[in-house]
Amino acid sequence: MKYILSISVLLILGIAFASFSNESEKENNDSLKGIEFFKGNYSEALKQAKKENKYVFLDVYATWCGPCKMLKKKTFKDEDVANYYNKNFINIAIDGETEEGRKLMSIYNINSYPTLLIVDSDGKVKTRHSGFMKPHILVNFGKRIVP
Repeated sequence: MKYILSISVLLILGIAFASFSNESEKENNDSLKGIEFFKGNYSEALKQAKKENKYVFLDVYATWCGPCKMLKKKTFKDEDVANYYNKNFINIAIDGETEEGRKLMSIYNINSYPTLLIVDSDGKVKTRHSGFMKPHILVNFGKRIVP
């Protein structure tokens, strides 16, 4: 009986350890993938776009928005999406319910989340979309501007 109890404890500890290490490995892999979003404000992103001769991909979202969360979890993590957008755009995500976000919503007449814009380095809209997009659709959205 003592032998069975010892084996059971070791088995349970082994399963627990394996699940923790797999979860940690998954988190590390997730952090390496996806669209790289600019760390800074919108005007800084425009300046960076001008400097690099790129367009800006702007994601205006809300923290409570279901389709916004799906974009971040699925579409923005897609390898093809990340490769294309990281190469061709300055990517920035702005919470529409912050002061900066409310200003952008007014400037660009945004009334739903998520709204995705591609703008030139002067802030002129080249194309826009509201709502969730599957990965291949988002790549095609960008290719309207940067083939």
